[in-house]
Amino acid sequence: MKAKLHERRGGSVASVNNKLMVLILLGALGLAFTTALGISEKDEPVYVPASPQRSGDAAAGYRYLTTGDYIKSGLPYNFFLLGFGKRPDPLLRRDGLNANIPYSYTAVKAANGVEVVAPNCLQCHAQVFDGKLYIGLGNASIDFSDPRKFGAGASGRVEQLLEHDTSNYAAAAPFLTSLKAIGGGIRTEVRGVNSADRLTGLLVAHRDPQTLRWSKQPRMTISGKVVPTDTPPWWLLKKKHAMFYNGFGRGDFGRFLMASNLLTVSDSSEAREVDGHFSDVLAYIYSIQPPVYPYPIDRALAKRGGVLFVQYCSKCHGNYGEGGDYPNLLIPESTIGTDSLLNTNDYQSPQIVDWFNGSWFAAGDHPARLEPFNGYIAPPLDGIWITAPYLHNGSVPTLEGVLNSKARPQYWSRDFDHPQYDYTAVGWKYKEEDGPGGAAVYNTTLPGYGNRGHNFGDRLSDRERKAIIEYLKTL
Repeated sequence: MKAKLHERRGGSVASVNNKLMVLILLGALGLAFTTALGISEKDEPVYVPASPQRSGDAAAGYRYLTTGDYIKSGLPYNFFLLGFGKRPDPLLRRDGLNANIPYSYTAVKAANGVEVVAPNCLQCHAQVFDGKLYIGLGNASIDFSDPRKFGAGASGRVEQLLEHDTSNYAAAAPFLTSLKAIGGGIRTEVRGVNSADRLTGLLVAHRDPQTLRWSKQPRMTISGKVVPTDTPPWWLLKKKHAMFYNGFGRGDFGRFLMASNLLTVSDSSEAREVDGHFSDVLAYIYSIQPPVYPYPIDRALAKRGGVLFVQYCSKCHGNYGEGGDYPNLLIPESTIGTDSLLNTNDYQSPQIVDWFNGSWFAAGDHPARLEPFNGYIAPPLDGIWITAPYLHNGSVPTLEGVLNSKARPQYWSRDFDHPQYDYTAVGWKYKEEDGPGGAAVYNTTLPGYGNRGHNFGDRLSDRERKAIIEYLKTL
């Protein structure tokens, strides 16, 4: 039975009235709004309307997310254990074959019945923080900078080991084929940022838009640079009317969430089966709450910071607490001023946008679509204390740097093996470096890695910034 469709934050008379009120208020603010941000009328924020979203069962969504077969090919189970060892996972406490593999992998049956281990969504969308696994927290320790982990080289070595094992090779073939197509095309310049945008582009280049069947030769050329992103936390999605940093993911969110299935999907019939579970996955994501700041908060200082936040930040990022509201605004590049490579490259490429908007993903009774925008959405800030590093490319290690552009290091590094968090500046403890240092040093002079823009906090005093940071700990 198909999940019931409903209009999230837009399906009732009251919510429609709320939407109209937002538009009326934005119009009424007019010059005052744009003057407060120091922008002209042509650079005004753009409101994103809500789209219908499917309802589902959150508990079922959690089970499917952590044990489901949305990726149906991978390394044969026994072969995986040879490489990784038997490692009981105390974080998810799964049973069966999943009890002895890391939380970011799932044991599933391939099409021929062979047990394989496939990567799951928690590769990017979960992180261990102070010894606890937070599902929905973007993985800020992920490493796409090591070419040995991905692509044709890794695939070729596995193929050699499996070449005389017909059933195991058949089970792994779709996964290995995708690895070869990816090649070295998703390598980032530094560790800790994500190249999921480029990964998706390389995969769709080999797939028929309607049938989703794999083509040995790519159907399009994916040009441009690999653009780094900091994986956003899932718990923000319940407030948002559009997905991704530039807000161009519109329509049914489940269709975007299931995009990892492109790694091994056989055809659109398999995609429909997987899609049937993602209304539940979305329901689970909507149920995730942001982690509570774990240490004492100076409530008097936070109260002063809340007043300043409303004055300087809420116009774009919304109000919080009882009766709070998130405005869902796209901020033009000319206003936000942050590194523009993400919104001008990759998914903005016309051939990828055209592929998606003419594909299986954009068809049916709950379609999705891409609507490019030259700028970025101002995100909700719930749980922001735990989501370092900051800006869309993870170029700023602390909230202190977000609110004071002069405090942002040009070159910086952090300890990935023994990560340390700074609960004063709020973010990762880092070392300011003298210059580039390979993947170990974040180099903000590289295209796509810039830490410029979002200078709105520069007008504040140090005391005001400290107060706002204390307030942000409460969100």
